[in-house]
Amino acid sequence: MILAVDIGNTNMVLGVYEGAALKATFRLMTRTPRTSDEYGVLITQLLRNRGIEISDLEGSIVASVVPDVMHSFLGALVRYTETKPINVGPGMKTGIRIITEDPRAIGADRIVDAVAAYEKYGGPVLVLDFGTATTYDLITEKGEFAAGITAPGIRISSEALWTQAAKLPNIEIRKPKSILAQETISSMQAGLVYGQIGQTEYIIRKVKEESGIRNLKVVATGGLGRLIADETDAIDTYDSFLTLDGLRIIYEKNRRPAKGTAGSTEEGKKIE
Repeated sequence: MILAVDIGNTNMVLGVYEGAALKATFRLMTRTPRTSDEYGVLITQLLRNRGIEISDLEGSIVASVVPDVMHSFLGALVRYTETKPINVGPGMKTGIRIITEDPRAIGADRIVDAVAAYEKYGGPVLVLDFGTATTYDLITEKGEFAAGITAPGIRISSEALWTQAAKLPNIEIRKPKSILAQETISSMQAGLVYGQIGQTEYIIRKVKEESGIRNLKVVATGGLGRLIADETDAIDTYDSFLTLDGLRIIYEKNRRPAKGTAGSTEEGKKIE
């Protein structure tokens, strides 16, 4: 078994794989400061609650967009799981070649999503991730990471409304009964949800138009991705475990001895 960890700005998602089968998933808040011991105890307890012992793990892999937590988290994996964690970064084997102007600026989460989408659905493919930010990444038929678009996520937009406008409340993000809202909460929900749907459809259309790729598959993931995917025909597939699957695939491409001290893959100029 391997432990795959996706550390995002809001949450970190952990998945345990046995071969290609996802056996268990867990979610922790990223913004809660923790020591390596606290992470270690949490991980150990979560695994045991699902009947998984530390001795069952042969390795681990982490993709993070939050550098501040990495020292504590990697330390926890080394001390408590006795694995040698792979930290997704430049110089790794991924099967994806980044051809943008600055390959190092592409976040680890976006690379992992691209790997999974290309391996699972083939290319060309447009990968949408509805997380803290909403990202759109174009992967060509040859497996090249050709372009990426970044927009504010739905939660960021919602927080901006209630923190910057004194009379607007913090609301649950869901689709209202009608876009013809008649009170404050549903009016905000209508603007956020239908606004995101409109943005999504327009960006997908423009990517197809400017790339000239008409047979482009569109795959979505991320916490609020299901909400949007269910409301538009522009998205072909919603895959809730795309990022974890990408981590598993990268682990297999970069398999290393399971036990030992923490490793890093920071060397290299381009992820290929």
